[in-house]
Amino acid sequence: MPFLLHTPSNRFRAARASRRTRLELPTWLLIAAIYGGWLGCVLHWRALGPWLGTPLLILLTAWYMSLQHELIHGHPTRNARFNALLGQLPLAVWYPYAVYRDSHLAHHNNETLTLPGIDPETYYVSRAGAGSGSRLRRFRNTSAGRLLIGPALAWSHTIRAAWLARDRKALLAWGGHGLLLAAMLILLERAGIAPLFYVLAIAYPALSLTMVRSLFEHRAVESEHGRSVINEAAWPWRLLFLNLNYHLVHHLHPGLPWFHLRLAYLAERESYLEASDGFVERGYLPLLWRYRSTPAIADVHPFA
Repeated sequence: MPFLLHTPSNRFRAARASRRTRLELPTWLLIAAIYGGWLGCVLHWRALGPWLGTPLLILLTAWYMSLQHELIHGHPTRNARFNALLGQLPLAVWYPYAVYRDSHLAHHNNETLTLPGIDPETYYVSRAGAGSGSRLRRFRNTSAGRLLIGPALAWSHTIRAAWLARDRKALLAWGGHGLLLAAMLILLERAGIAPLFYVLAIAYPALSLTMVRSLFEHRAVESEHGRSVINEAAWPWRLLFLNLNYHLVHHLHPGLPWFHLRLAYLAERESYLEASDGFVERGYLPLLWRYRSTPAIADVHPFA
């Protein structure tokens, strides 16, 4: 679309040209804050206690998943292997970095976005595959269902796909992930955090928190640019999700670092709003409330 090729505003152009931006210092500071905060909470767990330590670790673990997404898209360096090393630790428990990376990059085909059987991150099913489980899928597409059972369903689906594929590369990724996870859980136990407590009371809620973003992030419509949302969320959500609330901007410019997404959006706000075909939200709390018992999307894809 022509408006997406416009010369950036002076403010945006200056920001992109700055030395701080070229070195990706915001991302390096983010990495230090997440790893330092997580390790600090673990090492001082007994002093913090579970009432303070648990919510802090949930937030840091959810934030880490947003960081992994940033690493997948080529930040803070152009070396994919080095970026992968930065996201390899299983702080979030559920997925090996390589499995998440391959699945997510496959999701970034705007022409097939939301199509079941093609888009690995879709919450739709085809008419042919809509036989059983419709009630469970409808509940999953409510905010209550996304928070309560969304992580379990997503993880079990990934495990099942890996088992059926029996791909050597995927099996190695899961094996390495399992070894790192075992080592991390031993470290946590020595720090006073029971492994089962970490998995169920920290890692699971952290994944639930990240799934707030996916509740109504994509919709099945004919317009390619109308499939990804623009959510003008408040700054705590923007920081937690690293500006992925501007999801249309991210899908159109997947190489932009997180600290440029908001600048890019504000530089061409009216054009992005027009391109979105009205797929605009004004925050996540109103969204959670609106779809507390009503599915955000139909479970069957309308034209697949």
